[in-house]
Amino acid sequence: AVVSTQSTGVVMSAELEAMFKSMLVGKVPELWAAKSYPSLKPLGSYVIDLLARLKFFQQWISKGIPKVFWLSGFYFTQSFLTGATQNFARKYQIPIDHLTFDFQVMESEETMEAKPDDGVYVYGLFIEGAVWDRENMQMGEAAPKILYDTIPVVWLKPVEKKDLSKEGVYEAPVYKTSERRGTLSTTGHSTNFVMFMLLKSDLPQEHWINRGVALLTQLDD
Repeated sequence: AVVSTQSTGVVMSAELEAMFKSMLVGKVPELWAAKSYPSLKPLGSYVIDLLARLKFFQQWISKGIPKVFWLSGFYFTQSFLTGATQNFARKYQIPIDHLTFDFQVMESEETMEAKPDDGVYVYGLFIEGAVWDRENMQMGEAAPKILYDTIPVVWLKPVEKKDLSKEGVYEAPVYKTSERRGTLSTTGHSTNFVMFMLLKSDLPQEHWINRGVALLTQLDD
């Protein structure tokens, strides 16, 4: 707010001054961050990212349900994932608490020709500490000095928990930011951790755990 006094004229409040100082150094103001989705981006990149999110939802409204969802664009990602499992549960009359996701990485990077019969296609994920080997369609060692790699479209397929196989996969944690930590919200969900995603691998879990491999919905730049 702007404070007005007779002796000094118009001056900035402490909150407005703090916002001004943050903008001067290209940082997202605390007043914004307190109401925002988690982000470690500088101010310029944050605004570009915010506008991209608004565009994603506007296209959803004007053009209908997308064939592939931009997973990074959701404020409350867990709600979207719950919605995907609810649709499957209603379709096949299965209790939702009996369901989980299986995962299939597709060959396409961002688009698909049609929606899947069940589940959803998502894109926008990055892998830290490893790469996605597009030739063998499995996880691979990161190249020197390469910190991140993109993940192609992933098919999130609802399945019954009893039918999910965890053989030959790495349970990769998915985080919203590289900070990899958050707090529990009032809904009981983490503000940063999203889910575990099963990625095909011919190496044991410990190999990737030692390398700190995780998936991110956004980068810091």
